Amino acid sequence: MAAKSFDVVVIGSGPGGYVAAIRAAQLGLSTCVVEREHLGGICLNWGCIPTKAMLRSSEVFHLMHRAKEFGLKADSIGYDLPAVVDRSRKIAGQLSGGVQHLLKKNKVTVIMGEGTIPSKGKVSVKTDKGTEELTAKSIILATGARARELPGLEADGELVWTYKAALTPKRMPKKLLVIGSGAIGIEFASFYNTLGADTTVVEVMDRVLPVEDAEISAFAKKSFEKQGMTIMQKAMVKQLDRAKGKVTAHIEVGGNVEKHDFDTVISAVGIVGNVEGLNLEKLGVKVDRTHVVTDEYCRTGVEGIYAIGDIAGAPWLAHKASHEGVMVAELIAGKNDVHPIKPNSIAGCTYCHPQVASVGLTEAAAKEAGHTVKVGKFPFIGNGKAIALGEPEGLIKTVFDAKTGELLGAHMIGAEVTELIQGYVVGQALETTEEDLMHTVFPHPTLSEMMHESVLDAYDRVIHM
Repeated sequence: MAAKSFDVVVIGSGPGGYVAAIRAAQLGLSTCVVEREHLGGICLNWGCIPTKAMLRSSEVFHLMHRAKEFGLKADSIGYDLPAVVDRSRKIAGQLSGGVQHLLKKNKVTVIMGEGTIPSKGKVSVKTDKGTEELTAKSIILATGARARELPGLEADGELVWTYKAALTPKRMPKKLLVIGSGAIGIEFASFYNTLGADTTVVEVMDRVLPVEDAEISAFAKKSFEKQGMTIMQKAMVKQLDRAKGKVTAHIEVGGNVEKHDFDTVISAVGIVGNVEGLNLEKLGVKVDRTHVVTDEYCRTGVEGIYAIGDIAGAPWLAHKASHEGVMVAELIAGKNDVHPIKPNSIAGCTYCHPQVASVGLTEAAAKEAGHTVKVGKFPFIGNGKAIALGEPEGLIKTVFDAKTGELLGAHMIGAEVTELIQGYVVGQALETTEEDLMHTVFPHPTLSEMMHESVLDAYDRVIHM
């Protein structure tokens, strides 16, 4: 059978792959997507979306317990874990179906199967019905990543879970250990802790959410501890002894090894790129610690082969993958005004309770980079809308270059900050200075007013504090 020929073949249909395919098709390129599992990839099926659905359930549960505060009555408050999971899975299914519809609408060919690249310009796909051979002028690698497993701490789906088991729990953990306090670990800790699990988080670094600004990390730790979590920093799980219904964790902290018993462990110690089986080394594509090495335009150095999203390294964020997908499709189509993505302009959002969001440099990183900085802060307790919402705990922090007024970074913790952060992202993209932000009128009463006040505070002009 003759090989099917395309301008672009995308391997992987996550937020990088399917967006790249749609943009390529919009630009008139014949496009094919190869997907081995689920359209929409991990993000849509097992990551960003289903976790947010579950976290929303826990947030509503938390609010129900606070009903009296709001002048409301709620008796016999409880939850149905299978129903919480079922809602989350249905939402993931709905969105996966949406991706299928969008690809069809844009006339993108979809082949379900496992792809490999036998030689430049060729993709071979193992499907249920046999092998399909494709030729492509350009190939986009968008195969994503999976959970990292540490020796001795491997998941078994029963006592030790990765994100997939944590998203489809067969039982509610009573005593939970979460290894790793990055976004994935802390979101699961937040969900299960809110539903009543006695939760311990172990972090090898000196603070939780270690990529965030130190002040935000400290605020988060206090909030989590107030909610009943145990946080162990500068600590490492050395070994897990598994028995019937019980795991004994050997945790090294402060030079001593402590033993603690749990009924469930969630491992969230980072991710590894899905680089296996693609024949990359033989093609001359460089791989460094499971991630494909690319330039700022996602080119691999092998003509006609690009890599986007998690497989191309940090930051491991869906929105970064999508933007890279668009950029590469436009590059392939020969558009002239293609701009590389600046990592510092990509916001990170963590949907724990309270939410955390940031963009750009932390205060420490800005100083390390040689900037003289002006820092502004504003607490949620000074904001009318936050008080009216019953969410007075939080902080917004802005970091400016003292000489130029450039907004170097913004860091937030509190209610809905994952929505607020985009204001600063747009500001950075437009090369806004402190003066522009001060002259901007923010509507009242809104949480966004705190963004204004934080800027004013950096220049000793804060009003409500």
